[in-house]
Amino acid sequence: MMDVIIIGAGVVGCAIARELSRHEGEFMVLEKAADVCEGTSKANSAIIHGGYDAAPGTAKARFNVRGNAMMDALSKDLDIPFRRIGSLVIQTRSQEKEALLSLLNRGGRNGVKDLRILEKDELFSMEPNLSEDAERALFCASGSIVCPFHMTIALAENAVQNGTAFSLSTRVLSVKRKDSCYVVETDRGEFETRAVINAAGVWSDVFHNQVSEKKLSIIPRKGEYLLFDKSAGSHVSHIIFQLPGKMGKGVLVTPTIHGNLLAGPTAMEIPDPEGVNTTSEGLAELKERAMQSIRDLPFSSVITSFAGVRAHEAGGDFVVGEAVDAPGFFDAAGIESPGLSSAPAIGEYLAGLVAKRLSLPEKKNFISTRKGIRNPSSLSMEERNLLIREKPAYGNMICRCEMISEGEILDAIHRPLGAKSLDAVKRRTRAGMGRCQGGFCSPRVMELLERELSTDALSLTKAGGGSFLLTGRNKDDMGKEASHDTT
Repeated sequence: MMDVIIIGAGVVGCAIARELSRHEGEFMVLEKAADVCEGTSKANSAIIHGGYDAAPGTAKARFNVRGNAMMDALSKDLDIPFRRIGSLVIQTRSQEKEALLSLLNRGGRNGVKDLRILEKDELFSMEPNLSEDAERALFCASGSIVCPFHMTIALAENAVQNGTAFSLSTRVLSVKRKDSCYVVETDRGEFETRAVINAAGVWSDVFHNQVSEKKLSIIPRKGEYLLFDKSAGSHVSHIIFQLPGKMGKGVLVTPTIHGNLLAGPTAMEIPDPEGVNTTSEGLAELKERAMQSIRDLPFSSVITSFAGVRAHEAGGDFVVGEAVDAPGFFDAAGIESPGLSSAPAIGEYLAGLVAKRLSLPEKKNFISTRKGIRNPSSLSMEERNLLIREKPAYGNMICRCEMISEGEILDAIHRPLGAKSLDAVKRRTRAGMGRCQGGFCSPRVMELLERELSTDALSLTKAGGGSFLLTGRNKDDMGKEASHDTT
């Protein structure tokens, strides 16, 4: 019997797991993918929002503002790449200033500090590549950029350090009430638990509706993105938003924490909760809308495109808390933007609710810190040379675009919840995320996975499941043909 089962290992599920691990108990996270951070959490804007956009009094507003405030301490404790660069919401000549004033007022009511209106001269001194139509902007000093991969993985690893179990490649099929507990049926057997936390993203309505008469309805919204090479990373220096519309905050242009430039997302409601394909139409729309804010965007420097699906709940707000007619069943549902920003606060809140309901005592030996993968490029030349003498693998460069060494990849493989696929290595180290998009380093990463996991190359995958990278051995086939010809 588990005390708590969390469904979903995205950033929200992992934040809940980390906060819950502050307490004594038996906790498990179930995730259908082969790794954490495989869904919405891996394909978003990588932004920690200020909190001025959500309507006052909503769960979105409350958790966004609290989550933003938690990020400085959290990034330090868990060694997460994070930087406060500030955000700008641009008003153009054809738009009314009242829209910016409304956001300013809303932010004040939400408790957001350091908000002010910038007029044109100051605005262009800060961002000279803005569209000539830009007239003024709302500046929010607390707007920030983060690595969503590292954030999710750090939360998960710290939860594991504190005793939480993760069962990956485990698809939840149903949740049923049984006496005073719940039975969670999966494709790997059944689990009994005193409480369930539903952080299943685009599938969260399915599990909620299995136990509650008060139904939820998740509407998948796809957003497409363009990622530019690091040569374009300084084209803007702040997060540049357009005035928000009914489908969200609109297309943004922002530097990334790793030095790239990112544009997106579009917003389209789709029937498939996992429809993460990009389209020529969507990317064309994205380019057109991005140019409304920023001029001279270097589209020749785009190195990849991707899409993510956001879990929009029909009511328009986050659904966070215990289901009124299903005691012990807790939701973190409808977590769309600003979900990444809100995740630490949602984790804190839900872990507190569950611990109180189950009377879980606080852990006396909670480990609050975690160190990420060692980054040799952050060392002085003397320190790096010493490291390479002690551990030569750090001097063997595997990914030339991002300058990732064998030592870093070995660390990624052998950490708690270590990487077992090509994408898992990529998310932890950035090997394959550079200009060539893995064209050079992928075979070398595969060799390391094969060796360190003591597995056969034919079993290696891009992202778990059936995403096998190889289909056969040419030399073996040629040998068989040669043998056949001589008989």
